Amino acid sequence: MSTPILLDCTLRDGGYYNSWDFPVDLINDYLEAMAALPVGYVELGLRSLKNEGFKGGCAYTTDQFIRTLSVPESLKLGVMVNASELVSGEGSLSSRLENLFVPADGSPVSLVRIACHVHEFEPALEASVWLKDRGYQVGFNLMQVADREADEIRRLSRLASSYPLDVLYFADSMGSMNPADTRRLVALFRENWTGAMGIHTHDNMGNALANTMAALEEGVTWLDATVTGMGRGPGNTRTEYLALALSGDGSRELNITPLLSVIRNYFDPLKSEHQWGSNPYYFLAGQYGIHPTYIQEMLSDQRYSEEDILAAIEHLKVEGGKRFSFTNLEAARHFFRGELTGRWRPEASLKGREVLVLGSGPGVERHKDIIELYIKTFKPFVLALNAQRGVSDALIDARAACHPVRLLADCDAHRSLPQPLITPYSMLPEDVRLSLEGKEILDFGLKVSSDTFEFNASSAQLPNSLVVAYVLAIATSGGACRISLAGFDGFSADDPRNAEMEKLLELYLQHPEHLPLRSVTPTRYRVPTISIYGLVS
Repeated sequence: MSTPILLDCTLRDGGYYNSWDFPVDLINDYLEAMAALPVGYVELGLRSLKNEGFKGGCAYTTDQFIRTLSVPESLKLGVMVNASELVSGEGSLSSRLENLFVPADGSPVSLVRIACHVHEFEPALEASVWLKDRGYQVGFNLMQVADREADEIRRLSRLASSYPLDVLYFADSMGSMNPADTRRLVALFRENWTGAMGIHTHDNMGNALANTMAALEEGVTWLDATVTGMGRGPGNTRTEYLALALSGDGSRELNITPLLSVIRNYFDPLKSEHQWGSNPYYFLAGQYGIHPTYIQEMLSDQRYSEEDILAAIEHLKVEGGKRFSFTNLEAARHFFRGELTGRWRPEASLKGREVLVLGSGPGVERHKDIIELYIKTFKPFVLALNAQRGVSDALIDARAACHPVRLLADCDAHRSLPQPLITPYSMLPEDVRLSLEGKEILDFGLKVSSDTFEFNASSAQLPNSLVVAYVLAIATSGGACRISLAGFDGFSADDPRNAEMEKLLELYLQHPEHLPLRSVTPTRYRVPTISIYGLVS
């Protein structure tokens, strides 16, 4: 077996968390640690023609930037180019390459890797000829091939064999592979490709190191890793673990002390800040072939609750999530896009009445006694959100819930609670409907359409799937005289959920059919507020 080549790509793959803006001190100490380990190559970052929004030096990794660093003489350096930038846009492929690279003898870079999806592979391969003619080593990284048919893998490897590649990589882009899958892919590539092979793994399901070692056992010699696994989504095989695994037979000298110091001083604090690494969400994404960036984006956005993330995964599992798209992400957050339908007309219960909505904030519990007295005195229609229990069950007329994952989580509670449940039952997934068997249901339909409130007799079209939007629609469709809010304390000013709620309430209050709206307990939201204590004499 050939000696394995460890390629560390921390500053390239890890840059998805910090916009490739690594402090120079970190980079220099990291390079010293890589030289001491030692690794075969360091991929310092991307090289790109795009310049949209601020990104740090490792997003472009120009020769000029590299020359500002303290690079140990023993280190071989590489950069990665996305094939999408080479095969589309203005000018020819060669003109784009000329804008990115000078001849290798005038550059500190010796290795260029091109990352490409299957549909980009053939048109991008010609870049290998251009780069080899100018003295570079060339690698191609094929992404999202784990679920490709055997004949397609054979075709791709046959194409590669006609070009002067130094190494052909495949990436476990979705983190969905296990060691058996890895061995199968290597065998398929080997039917037509006889050159060096490499593997880049993701750790969604905790298999990154195991897959890397399985590939090594099958003759794959170029092995990617990142310090602490820092990389897009759940991250990658950890450099420190792979280095230890490769030195286990004593054939490879290892000096890991400088790396451990760099981890303690730089990468552990970064990990605390950005939270890469596998978790149940990434595991599910790997299981269902969903691009890990969906999970990364949701985890970094406070608007997404645990229920939102799980619901989005369920949606993407069905609709397909191999290619990341912000549009798809927003659509996945809102579960209801079928035919708008409902069977219950709230007018029969709400016409001309005040609706008191009980939120989940601490204000309900804090002011419980006066809220209960208010209900007994004024007899509003009391509508509680989800399964929260702030006041006596006997004083609550109905509950409202619309989020499928929240409904599943609360199904046992809903079945035991005495009030009917208002929910878009006809539009819910079958498993959610089954979980509510035996429960008294008031079926009020819901459809999500951006920046829209539309009130119908038995359904509504709303700007999002928040249960607050749902109850505003129920009260308005039912012809209530007023909506009073209790327990809508709000979030801190810098919490995105606060801004989202403000936008929702503002949109509702701008609608010509909106009802008078007020909060009767303390709230951070910009809505008219009065004290419930001044309403009860």
